[in-house]
Amino acid sequence: MTIQRRQLLRLATGAIALPAASRLARADAYPAHPVRLVVGFAAGSTTDILGRLIGQWLSQRLGQQFVIENRPGAGGNIGAEEMVKADADGYTLLMVPPAVAANGALYPTLPFDFIRDSAPVAGVVRVPNVLEVNPSVPVHSVPELLAYAKANPGKLSFASAGIGTASHLAGQLFNVMTGANLTHVPYRGDGPAMADLVAGQVQVGFATMTSSIGFIRADKLRPLAVCTARRSDALPGVPSVSEFVPGFEASSWFGIAAPHGTPPAVVDKINHEVNAGLADATIKTRLDDMGGMALTGTPAAFGQLIADETKKWGKVIRDAGIKPQ
Repeated sequence: MTIQRRQLLRLATGAIALPAASRLARADAYPAHPVRLVVGFAAGSTTDILGRLIGQWLSQRLGQQFVIENRPGAGGNIGAEEMVKADADGYTLLMVPPAVAANGALYPTLPFDFIRDSAPVAGVVRVPNVLEVNPSVPVHSVPELLAYAKANPGKLSFASAGIGTASHLAGQLFNVMTGANLTHVPYRGDGPAMADLVAGQVQVGFATMTSSIGFIRADKLRPLAVCTARRSDALPGVPSVSEFVPGFEASSWFGIAAPHGTPPAVVDKINHEVNAGLADATIKTRLDDMGGMALTGTPAAFGQLIADETKKWGKVIRDAGIKPQ
């Protein structure tokens, strides 16, 4: 090999190494300025509450503000699109709601594919949905609800936060697995759905524990079962639906994602701090109060959860022929 060729190879090797070193330096310095944490739902929603909780923690730990940016609309798609089209530098993140697992099947012409176009960063929490009834309904268990529904066809309706939301899909899955034939009544968000359920305009709900727990504790709603595979510590005396309907599971889960191509070192740094937050006593107490179960783990584990839930709920939506409003 000639001296000139060796010099060219050394120069080429240096040209390749410098950007890698630069990327590592940028990851070590991350974040160097405020970070946007996009929330695809309005202020006060479960996604927003959790985003503010984890955003505050990350701000304290990493020394830069993680600023909540509410971009509601289209079942969370506006916020998701805002994130996936942002620069893949770690400065735009998404508070991932369970809706991302349904929206690909519900909206077949979306301008993005969430799994392809995002990088999973960290799971945050799984929140049980609760099968609950207005106290005027004369049932106190899942078997009693099924018997009453079959004896009174068309009399019971269930409220949801909208077409394709977790509360809608939980009710749809319950109908399919039990033959209950509860009539779906969609609302524009958890707030109006819960208001009409408490008022008795609709009789049954499958809302998140976060939305339900206050009404349950005030005896304004009667919980029949939680929709997670196991019982919840927040309602220890309440069984799970799966104890009566084997294989039933419907819960809401949340986490953080970044645009595809975000440097792995940045992803790992955020993941580490989120997991530290989930082990913090103050945050753990807040999540416990909401009935939540921490989703600690790796970015890959959170990515697998998204993939599994997308497959599960996509099938439910396609089999039922559910269409957006």
